[in-house]
This record gives sequence, C-alpha cells and structure tokens, in this order.
Amino acid sequence: MRIQVRRTGGFAGIEHIREVDTSQLPDAEEWHALAEQAVRDGRGTPPVGVPDGFQYQLTVDGKTVYCADPRLTEEQRKLISRVLKEGA
Repeated sequence: MRIQVRRTGGFAGIEHIREVDTSQLPDAEEWHALAEQAVRDGRGTPPVGVPDGFQYQLTVDGKTVYCADPRLTEEQRKLISRVLKEGA
C-alpha cells in the first residue's frame, strides 16, 4: 500500500509531501487499518480550514481525500503524523 500525505497552509504556507510504501514493513497491517479509516473519514473536496491551519491531502493507493485542522479524526491525525515522520 502506498500512502502519501501532502500538507499545505500553516503560518509559512510551505508545502510538505511525504510517502510511505508499506509493502515491506513489519507493521503493514497496522498501517493498512489506520489508512483505511483515515480515508473513510476524509472528504472528496478540500474543506475550509482555519487561518494558519494545515490542510491535508491523503492519497492511499490512488484514492485521494482531504481534511484540515482542527477537524481531523484521531486516525487521520495518527496517520498524518506517522507518514510525515517516517515517510520519504
């Protein structure tokens, strides 16, 4: 499974993109469950965010959804954090 996070907005407005390929990860099942829930809770169009807040585009195996601070679900927050931390 390929998981990509694109983060935009924030005070500086800098775009940040990271991606993880879970095919060789020992905890792939955990990644898959988290990604599936995060995508299920996402929106088909970019939501209106808050001033200086982050907006996210999540793409999991070609399916793209959108979400924004401060209205992230717990699964979205966890997935975004992990991909931005561990992704390339």
